Amino acid sequence: MSTPSPGYSMVLRVEAPATFNSTSEITTAASAAGAQVTALDIVESHPTSVVIDISCNVSNAEHRDEVRDALNALDGVNVHKISDRTFLIHLGGKIEVTPRVSLRNRDDLSRAYTPGVARVCMAIAENPEDARRLTIKRNTVAVVTDGTAVLGLGDIGPAAALPVMEGKAALFKAFADVDAWPVCLDTKDTEEIISIVKAMAPVYGGVNLEDIAAPRCFEIEARLREELDIPVFHDDQHGTAIVTLAALYNALRVVDKKIEDVKVVVSGVGAAGNAIIQLLLANGVANVIACSRNGAIHSGETYTDPHRTWLAENTNKNNFSGSLKDAVAGADVFIGVSAPNVLTGADIATMADDAIVFAMANPDPEVHPAEAAEHAAVVATGRSDFPNQINNVLAFPGLFRGLLDAGASDITSEMLVAAAKAIADCVEPDERNASFIVPSVFDPNVAPAVAEAVKNTALGEDGQ
Repeated sequence: MSTPSPGYSMVLRVEAPATFNSTSEITTAASAAGAQVTALDIVESHPTSVVIDISCNVSNAEHRDEVRDALNALDGVNVHKISDRTFLIHLGGKIEVTPRVSLRNRDDLSRAYTPGVARVCMAIAENPEDARRLTIKRNTVAVVTDGTAVLGLGDIGPAAALPVMEGKAALFKAFADVDAWPVCLDTKDTEEIISIVKAMAPVYGGVNLEDIAAPRCFEIEARLREELDIPVFHDDQHGTAIVTLAALYNALRVVDKKIEDVKVVVSGVGAAGNAIIQLLLANGVANVIACSRNGAIHSGETYTDPHRTWLAENTNKNNFSGSLKDAVAGADVFIGVSAPNVLTGADIATMADDAIVFAMANPDPEVHPAEAAEHAAVVATGRSDFPNQINNVLAFPGLFRGLLDAGASDITSEMLVAAAKAIADCVEPDERNASFIVPSVFDPNVAPAVAEAVKNTALGEDGQ
């Protein structure tokens, strides 16, 4: 059974006999069924019975039913209903628009709207750059998707992608005070997506592309970056690359290895894998092997995909042509952005001494972290229930905060590196260890540090 997770957090309303040991029996039964009990509240008390809300994390819907059945099996206990806390938090959506100015009277209205607003409109018409100063453009990001690669769920469409994009917008606001808005497009046509984003760009100071399937995401990002005067960022690519590089900086410090000396194997050559590899190469990693489901990408093979062709030409300097399992033998670093359970602990045992394993497939990683930890010195995942969570929330809020504050028109690799170094440096040297190579996403220092680093890099390159 999978590990219980807050993503499956339930509240079971239970009626039980009014005895001294009812609550302890209910808690014990739920725990014995594998639930993680997080709270227990008595909501009603009657002469012969009590009504109890028991909050717990489970693994999935089947596990939820097992916990319910275990409670119902107790003498005199009856589960009346189950509330799914994850669905409850989404009721009505997770974000809203609130005005930043008061609208208390006719005087306020005359300045915020007509007739006074006309003067502001004319000022922008005469000097379009004033839009950044006088409108929401200075602090607003579009979170754009077509719903074709949502989390690990695949092509589920724009409406089903909306809860993720809402969540993304909420994270922007909570961590960096950036106003973001979901833009879920009902089209998979590359040219149409590009055209729509270009047409709506006057409203926004930046574009965050999200959950768009490869290889179309590469062309969409490249074209928009070329044709727009605001920064365009594909978080599945570059956000993942930033936090991976940040984690690698500190992991290498823990094992005392230099980035230019290590052999790195990357499993997964989609959006994230390509961006990670490009950022690794830009930071001096000389020996990278990229592996798809068919094994290592190498120059002895002909590829129709231009991104695989680029990998064949720029990685795998020894032209290794074997499987992923063979590739990790002797490797210093394994980075997985692919599929669950493609490696075992025995495979990790073949890696170099003081190996580093980043198994980031969600929800189930490429190798179970406990198995990897038996042989590797440092293990990280994308999950919140294991140490060293490599999470894009560490990167994108602060990155856009810095871009917006600098009035940047583009994103460079130097900015990505600056963001990665800022994240890594939020872990103090005396805190750094095998179980703590990346800061918590709730560390209040992270987003400001990333924003400052990106802003300084952007202004420095612009000569301002």
